[in-house]
Amino acid sequence: MARTIAKDHDQKRSHILDTAAKKFATEGYDRVSMTKLAAACGVSKATIYHYYTSKEAILFDALDTYLHDLRDRVCALDVESEAPEEALYHVVREILMAYEGSDEIHRVQTTNLSNLSGDQQAILRVYQRDLVEFLSKVVERNAQGVFAGDKEKLRGITMSIFGMLNTYYMWEHAATRTDRETYALLVTDILLRGVRGL
Repeated sequence: MARTIAKDHDQKRSHILDTAAKKFATEGYDRVSMTKLAAACGVSKATIYHYYTSKEAILFDALDTYLHDLRDRVCALDVESEAPEEALYHVVREILMAYEGSDEIHRVQTTNLSNLSGDQQAILRVYQRDLVEFLSKVVERNAQGVFAGDKEKLRGITMSIFGMLNTYYMWEHAATRTDRETYALLVTDILLRGVRGL
């Protein structure tokens, strides 16, 4: 007879992933054992192993959940009917809003991909690539032919936007929603008008 899934299975799984992200971010992935993680979660080591076979499996699921949800949230935006500038602001703003409350897992993402297998890293890179391509299309609409098929330049601009957003996110932990909206507008203005046009 198949084992039934407990009603609070998803809740416990989320608790393990959230706790792991905090421990990995504050103590370092290499210093957090399954025993230490179980204690931090307030469960037995056996319970941790019931959900995950290894620490690597926890790391992968935490990053997979985060990046999958981020990709789906941003790429689901319906910006085709919006004016190019409005669409750019909409996407930039949504990325900043999606980052809200994700300090630990965001830090884990930037420092721990190398702890995963090549196949696992490839899965996560698909989410990242989808995000970059989505934003690139919005940037290209605003460029009005300036890139003329220069995909490298378009990618460079797109990655620069992500660089600005990630840096702001890492430095401005206490930013309010209004702060994020204001910064999203600043990023849009810098891209479209340059510093002299602000």
